[in-house]
Amino acid sequence: MIEIREVSKSFDGGRTQALKNLSMKIDSGRVFGLIGTNGAGKSTLFRVMAGVIRPDAGNVLYNGKALYEDVPSAEQGQIRPRPVGYGIRQNLGIRQQICFLPDAWNMPLSMTPDDCAAQYAVFYPDFRRSRFEKLADTFGFDRKKPVRTFSKGMRKAVMIFLGLSTRTKFLFCDELFDGLDAVVRQTMKSVFAEEMIDRDFTPVISSHNMRELEDFCDHVGLMHKGKVLLSEDLEQMKLNMHKVQFVLRDAGRLQRLQEELDVISVKKRGSVTEMIARGSAEEIMAKIRQEDPVFAETVPVTLEEAFIGETEEKGYDFSSLF
Repeated sequence: MIEIREVSKSFDGGRTQALKNLSMKIDSGRVFGLIGTNGAGKSTLFRVMAGVIRPDAGNVLYNGKALYEDVPSAEQGQIRPRPVGYGIRQNLGIRQQICFLPDAWNMPLSMTPDDCAAQYAVFYPDFRRSRFEKLADTFGFDRKKPVRTFSKGMRKAVMIFLGLSTRTKFLFCDELFDGLDAVVRQTMKSVFAEEMIDRDFTPVISSHNMRELEDFCDHVGLMHKGKVLLSEDLEQMKLNMHKVQFVLRDAGRLQRLQEELDVISVKKRGSVTEMIARGSAEEIMAKIRQEDPVFAETVPVTLEEAFIGETEEKGYDFSSLF
């Protein structure tokens, strides 16, 4: 489990507050999706969690062990206080269980994929060169060509192959699907699923596009202005929220339904009404059938619709967040 405890981080001498007293838990062995607009703080949070940058305050724990440790004072033999990220060091044992993939290629473009694999093997003791080569060859990449000759999507794929081949317990992917075409995205999801079946593996993935994470994540967190507004199990979030489509014989029947059901939203498309309401599917459909509809059916709730309902219930205006 990853525990983020009251983490804050600012830049520009404190003028830009990227993370604000942020706390969150991420369960092991599940795919966690981090959603938020550009500037929400997702990349900064990843860098703090991976040990790339130090927090001004707070800490990150991996299975109960702190990533950032206080440095003993030479004069007093005691632990220094830790204001504004001063006097702390990383727990390198934990650091080697974490691999962070930024949103853009961050190695020299003159390097080949095989060169990159050699570099990764230096830091990650469990790096599997054979795994990397198999993934690259399966996708038809020339491992001997400089990365500068690759497209954005190909570079992203190479980064993912490197990350998976480290065999770390935790893999952080900033904008995982950015630049990948639809076919490669689906294939990558299958590769991640196989990895989770094979070993102790927890991927944490960020995106500003909810649809990319909808059929991939088990748990989703919503970030806005350096804070996590919501962190919910995806299935639990949808369990008490259902979307139905139906056609009624007159407008008065729709008015009665809106009064009797806990309605989140209602849309009209010609004669078809699309309604999202809280409650069990059986209860909602029973109320609709009482109005003698021409037809009625349930349809899946999207992640965006679920978040709209959850944010509004907690007092946030979803449209102002995205």
